[in-house]
Amino acid sequence: MDASARLRNIPSVDQVLKTAPAAAAIECFGRSAVANAVRAILSDIRDKVRQGQDIPSRDEVASAALSKLDAVDRSTMRPLFNLTGTVLHTNLGRAVLADAAIDAATVAMREAVALEFDLEGGIRGERDDHLRALICELTGAEDATVVNNNAAAVLLVLNSLASGREVIVSRGELIEIGGAFRMPDIMERSGVRLVEVGTTNRTHARDYGGAIGPDSGVILKVHTSNYRIEGFTKEVGARELSAIAHDKGVPLVNDLGSGTLVDLTRFGLAHEPTVREAIAEGADVVTFSGDKLLGGPQAGFIVGRRTFIETINKNPMKRALRVDKMRLAALEATLKLYRDPDRLTKRLPTLRWLTRSQVDIGAQARRLLPVVEHALNAFFHVSVVSCESQIGSGALPLSAVPSIGLALTPVDGRGRLLSDLAAALRRLPMPVIGRVERGSLVLDLRCLEDEEGFMANFTGLDLALGGGSDESS
Repeated sequence: MDASARLRNIPSVDQVLKTAPAAAAIECFGRSAVANAVRAILSDIRDKVRQGQDIPSRDEVASAALSKLDAVDRSTMRPLFNLTGTVLHTNLGRAVLADAAIDAATVAMREAVALEFDLEGGIRGERDDHLRALICELTGAEDATVVNNNAAAVLLVLNSLASGREVIVSRGELIEIGGAFRMPDIMERSGVRLVEVGTTNRTHARDYGGAIGPDSGVILKVHTSNYRIEGFTKEVGARELSAIAHDKGVPLVNDLGSGTLVDLTRFGLAHEPTVREAIAEGADVVTFSGDKLLGGPQAGFIVGRRTFIETINKNPMKRALRVDKMRLAALEATLKLYRDPDRLTKRLPTLRWLTRSQVDIGAQARRLLPVVEHALNAFFHVSVVSCESQIGSGALPLSAVPSIGLALTPVDGRGRLLSDLAAALRRLPMPVIGRVERGSLVLDLRCLEDEEGFMANFTGLDLALGGGSDESS
């Protein structure tokens, strides 16, 4: 049969749409979308038939169209297994919410809620009222408000308290956060004039005192939560800086960055300044994040003296930066967990994972080893290894948390196989993300709770590994 005759035997769009698979696809995606997908599939088939390939059946064409629509319809924010060893991984969504927060957010999404309505008085209310008393209880602050993230909190605070005036900050605290966002850039956008004092590694009290003048609007202290300067260093502590600021009549703003509401040493972790400590040390305003160490949804908290919080809330920018009902509901539920710190490690995923014992992780690694080994088809040697997790998202950058993982090492030593394996793991129904370390792909198991789901998922691994070269990853 010549090519023209074979092309005439390709089913039409209408013929394909009458099949059972097409009917199922139409039920899910609508007739127009299915018809367009079928046309695209048929166009590819014509090209292949011209090259001598067989003509698929109508059902096969319809099934191909359904697969195409399923792939397009799949969310780009797919759930995955975070086995990188970074508990609060910015690229992977940071904190996983507690069940109580998820339930609260679900109710807020499903129902009308009293977001800005005073049920007792029957009049308009304020959305900050849902969190104000709770935040003040947990931090010791006089007042509080919340915006959509901590960068927004710093922006709003500086614009409200020092627009057109000077903000004094140590040169060693001009941090850069993820995505190349720099503190000086945020300060510039807030409408203030940056005054740097001290040097990169040493700033003294006299540096601040000498910089304060009639045009000084704020002294800003930035907690360097995502790096440490070691060696010949000097910084002015928050308590001493508070005394300097108040002696000159200038407010002190302390940006804690990640921020925590509990002393992490009680859980065996390194100390990170708490919000309550920052308030007690005399800061007039403290800013911190909701989706990092606090373990809630993305948010930026602003707490401190009532007179300053009232000024901040009057800024028109506050409305542009406010949070919605879902986040407020999740934040409220998360904050309430802190009223019972003894059970935080059971209820809050972030702390549960950070405090998980090596004994528990090691036992899990030994259970998973044969499953992973079988799926890798002898291409890789699988071993249980000691490794180090980190908190992530700029918190405690020098503090590693001992952990256990599975090291997947190419048996023939070819580094190219590691990138092939990493790609194959990303193609799994629920992608698995690890880290390459010393010639192996390490799966740090600290954050793995759904062990059965992981094993079922991993058995579907398609190791279409290329021959590759001897290049290393």
